Amino acid sequence: MTLFFTVVLVAIIFEYINGFHDAANAIATVVSTKVLTPRQAIAMAAFFNLLGALLGGAVASTIGKGLVELSAVTMNTVLSALIGAIIWNLLTWWLGLPSSSSHALIGGLCGAGVATAKGDWSVLKWQTGLWPKVVLPMLASPVLGFLLGGFLMILLMMVLRSFTPHLVNKVFGKAQLLSAAWMAHSHGTNDAQKTMGIITLALVTATNSGGFAHLPAWLAFLKMPTFGAVPLWVKILCALTMAAGTAAGGWRIIRTLGHKMVKLQPVHGFAAETSAALIIQVASHWGIPLSTTHVISTSIMGVGAAKRFSGVKWTIVERIVWAWIFTLPATFFLSYLLVSLEKFF
Repeated sequence: MTLFFTVVLVAIIFEYINGFHDAANAIATVVSTKVLTPRQAIAMAAFFNLLGALLGGAVASTIGKGLVELSAVTMNTVLSALIGAIIWNLLTWWLGLPSSSSHALIGGLCGAGVATAKGDWSVLKWQTGLWPKVVLPMLASPVLGFLLGGFLMILLMMVLRSFTPHLVNKVFGKAQLLSAAWMAHSHGTNDAQKTMGIITLALVTATNSGGFAHLPAWLAFLKMPTFGAVPLWVKILCALTMAAGTAAGGWRIIRTLGHKMVKLQPVHGFAAETSAALIIQVASHWGIPLSTTHVISTSIMGVGAAKRFSGVKWTIVERIVWAWIFTLPATFFLSYLLVSLEKFF
């Protein structure tokens, strides 16, 4: 019982860190274009993250039961996965790199699952989960974000070429409020769902392992023998935590995405956010735990390249790409190591 509540506490810490680590996903462009002040942007992102997190459940189901065989999951597996993801998130946040919290959690869960199964890689659901819902989207979504962001920017430049810069900035200063809100909402529908899936997985694991055998009657709602719909209290808890984390901000990453990588105007911010939000929304509908970081980052790159290819600071992009490449193996190794060290304690 104590271990279960420890897992929930660590999951909430992860969700909070996810909120401020990924706050830049929704607000970097709207801050850098000066459409909103940082405080206004964070308040808006927190609200729409909260709203989005309360909707849907397909992504939570993928995380909770679609990646690792439930037979290879113990409470220590879940705890190690969360700790590995948290360590990586804090490291990349400190370095100001917009890495993927989603892939950090997925890598951690897979590493901890394989370690729990004593090195048996067959516990990973490659054909039905990891390949179609993690690896393929991980490769395709950045390319799609870059191409869609660039295409939308080129289309807007063709339509707006006869308008004055003052009018364009005025119109898209208002339009970017909508695109930023949609981006924040999409982020909530995808990212908050991942921790919901982890907590629901912990409920199922604790129930089936006998951890809830002596629960008092008023805690009977915690019992969950099979992985079904995410309980409402889990949704509310994760949604509020992510909103609180978003409200704390993530200024290091905001500076990297919104200022260092490419200089943006409101029309560019609108194109990047709209492209990213559309991709993330579709992925959430199909239960794909997409990296919102990858999508918004490459959408910004695509918009910047359409504006002026040399305007993108490709040295910054290179650092970001390396962080993406290392996220899955790094968190896999960290969580595998944490589970392996269990026997020494």
